[in-house]
Amino acid sequence: MDFAFKPEQELIQKEVRNFCKKELTPEYVRWMDENCDFVPDELWDKICDLGFFAASIPEEYGGEGLDLVTSMCMTEEIATASVAVALGMGASNLGASVIHHLGTEQEKKEYLPKLAKGKLKFALGLTEPAGGTDILGSIQTTAVDKGDHWLINGQKVFITAAHVADFITTVAITDPDADRHNGLSLFLVPRDSKGLSTRLIPKVGCHAAGTNEVFYDNVMVPKDKLIGTLNNGWTELLSSLNNERIGTAMLSLGIAKAAFHDASEYAKKRHAFGGPIARFQVLQHYLADIAIEIENARNLIYKCAWLSDNKKPFHIEACMAKIVAARASEKAAIWGMEILGGYGYTMEYDMQRYFRDYKQMVFSPISDEMAKNMIMQFKGFPKSWA
Repeated sequence: MDFAFKPEQELIQKEVRNFCKKELTPEYVRWMDENCDFVPDELWDKICDLGFFAASIPEEYGGEGLDLVTSMCMTEEIATASVAVALGMGASNLGASVIHHLGTEQEKKEYLPKLAKGKLKFALGLTEPAGGTDILGSIQTTAVDKGDHWLINGQKVFITAAHVADFITTVAITDPDADRHNGLSLFLVPRDSKGLSTRLIPKVGCHAAGTNEVFYDNVMVPKDKLIGTLNNGWTELLSSLNNERIGTAMLSLGIAKAAFHDASEYAKKRHAFGGPIARFQVLQHYLADIAIEIENARNLIYKCAWLSDNKKPFHIEACMAKIVAARASEKAAIWGMEILGGYGYTMEYDMQRYFRDYKQMVFSPISDEMAKNMIMQFKGFPKSWA
Protein backbone atom coordinates (compact mmCIF):
# COMPACT_ATOMS: atom_id res chain seq x y z
CA MET A 1 0.00 0.00 0.00
CA ASP A 2 1.65 3.22 -1.24
CA PHE A 3 0.47 6.58 0.09
CA ALA A 4 3.19 8.62 -1.65
CA PHE A 5 2.84 10.83 -4.71
CA LYS A 6 4.83 9.80 -7.76
CA PRO A 7 7.86 12.01 -8.59
CA GLU A 8 6.00 13.69 -11.46
CA GLN A 9 3.05 14.41 -9.16
CA GLU A 10 5.36 15.98 -6.61
CA LEU A 11 6.81 18.22 -9.33
CA ILE A 12 3.33 19.31 -10.42
CA GLN A 13 2.31 19.95 -6.81
CA LYS A 14 5.44 22.07 -6.26
CA GLU A 15 4.79 24.03 -9.46
CA VAL A 16 1.19 24.81 -8.47
CA ARG A 17 2.24 25.70 -4.93
CA ASN A 18 4.81 28.19 -6.25
CA PHE A 19 2.18 29.60 -8.60
CA CYS A 20 -0.18 30.17 -5.67
CA LYS A 21 2.50 31.90 -3.62
CA LYS A 22 3.10 34.30 -6.51
CA GLU A 23 -0.40 34.85 -7.93
CA LEU A 24 -2.80 34.03 -5.09
CA THR A 25 -1.27 36.13 -2.36
CA PRO A 26 -3.34 36.80 0.78
CA GLU A 27 -3.76 40.42 -0.33
CA TYR A 28 -5.05 39.46 -3.80
CA VAL A 29 -7.38 36.78 -2.45
CA ARG A 30 -8.75 39.32 0.02
CA TRP A 31 -9.29 41.80 -2.81
CA MET A 32 -11.21 39.21 -4.86
CA ASP A 33 -13.43 38.41 -1.90
CA GLU A 34 -14.33 42.08 -1.56
CA ASN A 35 -14.62 43.02 -5.24
CA CYS A 36 -15.29 40.03 -7.53
CA ASP A 37 -18.25 37.79 -8.30
CA PHE A 38 -16.03 35.39 -10.25
CA VAL A 39 -12.39 34.60 -10.97
CA PRO A 40 -10.90 37.58 -12.87
CA ASP A 41 -10.12 36.86 -16.53
CA GLU A 42 -6.44 37.66 -16.07
CA LEU A 43 -6.11 35.10 -13.28
CA TRP A 44 -8.22 32.58 -15.22
CA ASP A 45 -5.78 32.81 -18.15
CA LYS A 46 -2.78 32.33 -15.87
CA ILE A 47 -4.36 29.24 -14.33
CA CYS A 48 -5.01 27.97 -17.84
CA ASP A 49 -1.33 28.47 -18.73
CA LEU A 50 -0.52 26.44 -15.62
CA GLY A 51 -2.34 23.50 -17.25
CA PHE A 52 -5.15 23.17 -14.75
CA PHE A 53 -8.02 22.95 -17.25
CA ALA A 54 -6.11 20.59 -19.53
CA ALA A 55 -5.13 18.23 -16.71
CA SER A 56 -8.01 15.73 -16.86
CA ILE A 57 -8.84 16.07 -20.58
CA PRO A 58 -7.45 13.25 -22.78
CA GLU A 59 -4.42 14.06 -24.90
CA GLU A 60 -6.27 13.37 -28.15
CA TYR A 61 -8.52 16.34 -27.37
CA GLY A 62 -5.76 18.77 -26.46
CA GLY A 63 -5.43 17.88 -22.77
CA GLU A 64 -2.76 16.39 -20.55
CA GLY A 65 -4.56 13.13 -19.81
CA LEU A 66 -3.62 13.17 -16.14
CA ASP A 67 -5.32 10.95 -13.59
CA LEU A 68 -7.68 12.22 -10.89
CA VAL A 69 -5.08 11.90 -8.13
CA THR A 70 -2.82 14.33 -10.00
CA SER A 71 -5.71 16.70 -10.69
CA MET A 72 -6.61 16.63 -7.00
CA CYS A 73 -3.08 17.49 -5.91
CA MET A 74 -3.33 20.60 -8.14
CA THR A 75 -6.75 21.48 -6.72
CA GLU A 76 -5.49 21.06 -3.15
CA GLU A 77 -2.91 23.79 -3.59
CA ILE A 78 -5.34 26.24 -5.22
CA ALA A 79 -8.12 25.53 -2.71
CA THR A 80 -5.72 26.20 0.17
CA ALA A 81 -4.84 29.56 -1.34
CA SER A 82 -8.42 30.47 -2.36
CA VAL A 83 -11.39 28.15 -2.07
CA ALA A 84 -13.51 30.53 -4.18
CA VAL A 85 -11.08 30.31 -7.10
CA ALA A 86 -10.99 26.52 -6.85
CA LEU A 87 -14.80 26.41 -6.71
CA GLY A 88 -15.16 28.57 -9.82
CA MET A 89 -12.70 26.46 -11.78
CA GLY A 90 -14.30 23.25 -10.54
CA ALA A 91 -17.68 24.28 -11.95
CA SER A 92 -16.16 24.49 -15.42
CA ASN A 93 -14.24 21.24 -14.99
CA LEU A 94 -17.52 19.52 -14.13
CA GLY A 95 -18.79 20.60 -17.54
CA ALA A 96 -15.73 19.09 -19.14
CA SER A 97 -16.43 15.85 -17.28
CA VAL A 98 -19.97 15.68 -18.67
CA ILE A 99 -18.72 16.21 -22.24
CA HIS A 100 -15.89 13.73 -21.76
CA HIS A 101 -18.11 10.94 -20.44
CA LEU A 102 -21.36 11.53 -22.34
CA GLY A 103 -20.52 13.50 -25.46
CA THR A 104 -20.32 12.13 -28.98
CA GLU A 105 -16.99 12.05 -30.76
CA GLN A 106 -17.98 15.20 -32.64
CA GLU A 107 -18.93 16.97 -29.40
CA LYS A 108 -15.66 15.99 -27.75
CA LYS A 109 -13.67 17.34 -30.68
CA GLU A 110 -15.69 20.55 -30.65
CA TYR A 111 -15.68 21.37 -26.93
CA LEU A 112 -12.83 19.61 -25.12
CA PRO A 113 -9.92 21.39 -26.86
CA LYS A 114 -11.51 24.76 -26.01
CA LEU A 115 -12.07 23.65 -22.42
CA ALA A 116 -8.44 22.54 -22.18
CA LYS A 117 -7.35 26.03 -23.26
CA GLY A 118 -9.72 27.72 -20.81
CA LYS A 119 -11.69 29.25 -23.68
CA LEU A 120 -15.04 27.90 -22.49
CA LYS A 121 -16.75 28.09 -19.12
CA PHE A 122 -19.48 25.72 -18.01
CA ALA A 123 -22.06 25.57 -15.22
CA LEU A 124 -24.26 22.69 -14.09
CA GLY A 125 -27.97 23.54 -13.91
CA LEU A 126 -29.35 20.89 -11.57
CA THR A 127 -30.77 22.23 -8.28
CA GLU A 128 -34.23 23.84 -8.32
CA PRO A 129 -36.01 26.10 -5.78
CA ALA A 130 -37.94 23.23 -4.19
CA GLY A 131 -34.89 20.99 -4.22
CA GLY A 132 -32.22 20.90 -1.60
CA THR A 133 -31.51 17.29 -0.70
CA ASP A 134 -34.52 16.13 -2.75
CA ILE A 135 -32.87 17.16 -6.01
CA LEU A 136 -34.35 14.37 -8.09
CA GLY A 137 -37.91 14.66 -6.85
CA SER A 138 -37.98 18.44 -7.06
CA ILE A 139 -37.09 18.88 -10.72
CA GLN A 140 -39.84 20.71 -12.59
CA THR A 141 -37.91 22.17 -15.54
CA THR A 142 -39.17 20.66 -18.79
CA ALA A 143 -37.75 20.19 -22.27
CA VAL A 144 -40.42 19.58 -24.89
CA ASP A 145 -39.55 18.10 -28.29
CA LYS A 146 -40.76 20.54 -30.95
CA GLY A 147 -39.48 18.59 -33.92
CA ASP A 148 -36.52 20.72 -34.98
CA HIS A 149 -35.66 21.99 -31.47
CA TRP A 150 -36.25 21.56 -27.74
CA LEU A 151 -38.27 24.12 -25.81
CA ILE A 152 -37.10 24.50 -22.20
CA ASN A 153 -39.06 26.14 -19.40
CA GLY A 154 -38.27 26.24 -15.69
CA GLN A 155 -35.92 27.59 -13.06
CA LYS A 156 -32.67 26.58 -11.38
CA VAL A 157 -31.09 27.96 -8.23
CA PHE A 158 -27.68 27.98 -6.50
CA ILE A 159 -25.89 27.48 -9.82
CA THR A 160 -22.21 28.38 -9.53
CA ALA A 161 -20.76 30.38 -12.44
CA ALA A 162 -24.03 30.52 -14.42
CA HIS A 163 -23.60 34.28 -14.94
CA VAL A 164 -20.26 33.82 -16.73
CA ALA A 165 -20.68 30.37 -18.31
CA ASP A 166 -20.77 29.89 -22.07
CA PHE A 167 -22.98 26.84 -21.57
CA ILE A 168 -25.24 25.72 -18.74
CA THR A 169 -25.55 21.94 -18.67
CA THR A 170 -29.25 21.73 -17.87
CA VAL A 171 -31.17 18.81 -16.39
CA ALA A 172 -34.78 18.74 -17.58
CA ILE A 173 -37.81 16.44 -17.75
CA THR A 174 -38.21 14.92 -21.22
CA ASP A 175 -40.67 12.16 -20.32
CA PRO A 176 -43.26 13.53 -17.85
CA ASP A 177 -44.99 10.14 -17.61
CA ALA A 178 -41.89 8.28 -16.42
CA ASP A 179 -40.41 8.36 -12.94
CA ARG A 180 -37.57 10.84 -12.52
CA HIS A 181 -34.89 8.15 -12.79
CA ASN A 182 -36.05 7.38 -16.32
CA GLY A 183 -37.45 10.65 -17.58
CA LEU A 184 -34.64 13.22 -17.40
CA SER A 185 -32.18 14.37 -20.05
CA LEU A 186 -29.16 16.68 -20.23
CA PHE A 187 -28.82 19.67 -22.53
CA LEU A 188 -26.01 22.06 -23.36
CA VAL A 189 -27.83 25.39 -23.23
CA PRO A 190 -25.92 28.45 -24.46
CA ARG A 191 -26.12 31.19 -21.85
CA ASP A 192 -26.89 33.79 -24.53
CA SER A 193 -30.02 31.88 -25.62
CA LYS A 194 -33.12 34.03 -26.00
CA GLY A 195 -35.35 33.59 -22.95
CA LEU A 196 -32.52 32.56 -20.61
CA SER A 197 -31.57 34.93 -17.80
CA THR A 198 -29.54 34.75 -14.60
CA ARG A 199 -29.57 36.61 -11.28
CA LEU A 200 -26.65 36.67 -8.88
CA ILE A 201 -27.63 35.66 -5.35
CA PRO A 202 -25.78 37.61 -2.63
CA LYS A 203 -24.18 35.13 -0.24
CA VAL A 204 -22.08 35.09 2.89
CA GLY A 205 -18.89 33.57 1.50
CA CYS A 206 -17.08 32.29 -1.61
CA HIS A 207 -17.76 35.66 -3.23
CA ALA A 208 -15.39 35.09 -6.17
CA ALA A 209 -17.47 32.08 -7.25
CA GLY A 210 -20.86 33.68 -7.76
CA THR A 211 -24.06 31.67 -7.27
CA ASN A 212 -27.13 32.28 -9.42
CA GLU A 213 -30.75 31.74 -10.15
CA VAL A 214 -31.31 30.70 -13.77
CA PHE A 215 -34.62 31.29 -15.55
CA TYR A 216 -35.70 29.45 -18.71
CA ASP A 217 -38.60 31.15 -20.49
CA ASN A 218 -39.39 29.30 -23.74
CA VAL A 219 -35.70 28.76 -24.42
CA MET A 220 -35.22 27.16 -27.84
CA VAL A 221 -32.33 24.68 -27.89
CA PRO A 222 -31.12 22.94 -31.07
CA LYS A 223 -31.72 19.19 -31.21
CA ASP A 224 -27.99 18.49 -31.28
CA LYS A 225 -27.54 20.07 -27.84
CA LEU A 226 -28.93 16.94 -26.16
CA ILE A 227 -25.99 15.35 -24.31
CA GLY A 228 -25.98 11.62 -23.67
CA THR A 229 -29.03 9.38 -23.98
CA LEU A 230 -32.59 10.67 -24.10
CA ASN A 231 -34.43 10.05 -20.79
CA ASN A 232 -31.34 8.55 -19.17
CA GLY A 233 -29.76 11.78 -17.98
CA TRP A 234 -29.95 11.10 -14.26
CA THR A 235 -28.16 7.76 -14.42
CA GLU A 236 -25.51 9.20 -16.73
CA LEU A 237 -24.96 12.22 -14.49
CA LEU A 238 -24.36 10.22 -11.30
CA SER A 239 -20.68 9.50 -12.03
CA SER A 240 -20.02 13.23 -12.40
CA LEU A 241 -21.82 13.92 -9.11
CA ASN A 242 -19.51 11.50 -7.30
CA ASN A 243 -16.53 13.46 -8.64
CA GLU A 244 -18.26 16.66 -7.54
CA ARG A 245 -18.38 15.34 -3.96
CA ILE A 246 -14.66 14.58 -4.07
CA GLY A 247 -14.02 18.07 -5.42
CA THR A 248 -16.13 19.68 -2.70
CA ALA A 249 -14.28 17.67 -0.07
CA MET A 250 -11.02 19.06 -1.47
CA LEU A 251 -12.40 22.61 -1.20
CA SER A 252 -13.19 21.94 2.46
CA LEU A 253 -9.69 20.57 2.96
CA GLY A 254 -8.25 23.76 1.50
CA ILE A 255 -10.20 25.89 3.99
CA ALA A 256 -9.13 23.68 6.89
CA LYS A 257 -5.46 23.82 5.91
CA ALA A 258 -5.50 27.59 5.47
CA ALA A 259 -7.26 28.13 8.82
CA PHE A 260 -4.88 25.73 10.59
CA HIS A 261 -1.85 27.55 9.16
CA ASP A 262 -3.08 30.99 10.21
CA ALA A 263 -4.13 29.80 13.67
CA SER A 264 -0.86 28.01 14.39
CA GLU A 265 1.25 30.95 13.16
CA TYR A 266 -0.77 33.36 15.28
CA ALA A 267 -0.39 31.14 18.35
CA LYS A 268 3.38 31.21 17.94
CA LYS A 269 3.55 34.99 17.62
CA ARG A 270 0.87 36.11 20.09
CA HIS A 271 2.30 36.59 23.56
CA ALA A 272 0.34 36.54 26.81
CA PHE A 273 1.29 35.87 30.43
CA GLY A 274 4.97 35.97 29.62
CA GLY A 275 5.23 33.93 26.44
CA PRO A 276 3.60 32.71 23.20
CA ILE A 277 0.09 31.33 23.65
CA ALA A 278 1.15 28.25 21.64
CA ARG A 279 2.64 26.90 24.87
CA PHE A 280 -0.81 26.47 26.43
CA GLN A 281 -1.91 22.87 26.26
CA VAL A 282 -5.55 23.67 25.55
CA LEU A 283 -4.56 25.52 22.36
CA GLN A 284 -2.15 22.75 21.43
CA HIS A 285 -5.05 20.32 21.67
CA TYR A 286 -7.21 22.55 19.47
CA LEU A 287 -4.51 22.57 16.81
CA ALA A 288 -3.79 18.86 17.20
CA ASP A 289 -7.47 18.00 16.72
CA ILE A 290 -7.64 20.16 13.60
CA ALA A 291 -4.50 18.48 12.23
CA ILE A 292 -6.05 15.04 12.81
CA GLU A 293 -9.24 16.07 10.97
CA ILE A 294 -7.17 17.39 8.06
CA GLU A 295 -5.21 14.17 7.78
CA ASN A 296 -8.34 12.02 7.90
CA ALA A 297 -10.02 14.12 5.22
CA ARG A 298 -6.96 14.16 2.99
CA ASN A 299 -6.56 10.38 3.15
CA LEU A 300 -10.21 9.81 2.26
CA ILE A 301 -10.14 12.26 -0.64
CA TYR A 302 -7.08 10.74 -2.25
CA LYS A 303 -8.43 7.24 -1.68
CA CYS A 304 -11.55 8.27 -3.62
CA ALA A 305 -9.41 9.67 -6.42
CA TRP A 306 -7.36 6.47 -6.51
CA LEU A 307 -10.50 4.33 -6.62
CA SER A 308 -11.84 6.44 -9.49
CA ASP A 309 -8.59 6.16 -11.43
CA ASN A 310 -8.66 2.38 -10.99
CA LYS A 311 -12.30 2.09 -12.14
CA LYS A 312 -13.47 0.91 -8.74
CA PRO A 313 -16.72 1.96 -7.00
CA PHE A 314 -16.29 4.90 -4.65
CA HIS A 315 -19.80 6.29 -4.05
CA ILE A 316 -19.71 5.40 -0.34
CA GLU A 317 -16.20 6.76 0.13
CA ALA A 318 -17.13 9.97 -1.75
CA CYS A 319 -19.95 10.61 0.72
CA MET A 320 -17.63 9.88 3.63
CA ALA A 321 -14.95 12.20 2.27
CA LYS A 322 -17.46 14.99 1.82
CA ILE A 323 -18.65 14.69 5.43
CA VAL A 324 -15.23 14.35 7.04
CA ALA A 325 -13.69 17.21 5.06
CA ALA A 326 -16.64 19.55 5.65
CA ARG A 327 -16.41 18.99 9.40
CA ALA A 328 -12.62 19.48 9.28
CA SER A 329 -13.17 22.92 7.73
CA GLU A 330 -15.81 23.68 10.35
CA LYS A 331 -13.58 22.74 13.26
CA ALA A 332 -10.61 24.62 11.79
CA ALA A 333 -12.58 27.80 11.13
CA ILE A 334 -14.41 27.89 14.47
CA TRP A 335 -11.46 26.97 16.64
CA GLY A 336 -9.22 29.17 14.53
CA MET A 337 -11.42 32.14 15.38
CA GLU A 338 -11.24 31.24 19.06
CA ILE A 339 -7.44 31.01 18.95
CA LEU A 340 -7.24 34.45 17.33
CA GLY A 341 -9.76 35.83 19.79
CA GLY A 342 -10.88 39.36 18.97
CA TYR A 343 -8.63 39.50 15.91
CA GLY A 344 -10.40 36.47 14.47
CA TYR A 345 -13.63 38.44 14.50
CA THR A 346 -12.22 41.37 12.54
CA MET A 347 -12.32 41.78 8.77
CA GLU A 348 -8.58 42.59 8.82
CA TYR A 349 -7.68 38.94 9.37
CA ASP A 350 -8.54 36.09 6.98
CA MET A 351 -9.97 33.78 9.63
CA GLN A 352 -13.39 35.41 9.24
CA ARG A 353 -13.33 34.48 5.53
CA TYR A 354 -12.57 30.85 6.30
CA PHE A 355 -15.51 30.95 8.70
CA ARG A 356 -17.79 32.39 6.01
CA ASP A 357 -16.55 30.05 3.28
CA TYR A 358 -16.78 26.77 5.18
CA LYS A 359 -20.57 27.01 5.64
CA GLN A 360 -21.19 26.48 1.93
CA MET A 361 -19.22 23.23 2.07
CA VAL A 362 -21.38 21.73 4.82
CA PHE A 363 -24.60 21.62 2.79
CA SER A 364 -23.27 21.71 -0.77
CA PRO A 365 -23.49 19.84 -3.09
CA ILE A 366 -25.20 17.46 -0.67
CA SER A 367 -25.95 17.92 3.01
CA ASP A 368 -24.04 15.84 5.52
CA GLU A 369 -27.30 14.27 6.69
CA MET A 370 -28.24 13.19 3.16
CA ALA A 371 -24.74 11.87 2.60
CA LYS A 372 -25.09 9.70 5.72
CA ASN A 373 -28.43 8.43 4.41
CA MET A 374 -26.76 7.46 1.15
CA ILE A 375 -23.99 5.62 2.99
CA MET A 376 -26.54 3.48 4.78
CA GLN A 377 -28.57 2.92 1.62
CA PHE A 378 -25.44 1.34 0.19
CA LYS A 379 -25.37 -1.12 3.15
CA GLY A 380 -23.29 1.19 5.29
CA PHE A 381 -19.77 0.08 4.41
CA PRO A 382 -17.44 -0.25 1.40
CA LYS A 383 -16.91 -3.68 -0.14
CA SER A 384 -13.27 -3.55 0.92
CA TRP A 385 -14.41 -4.02 4.53
CA ALA A 386 -15.99 -7.39 3.87
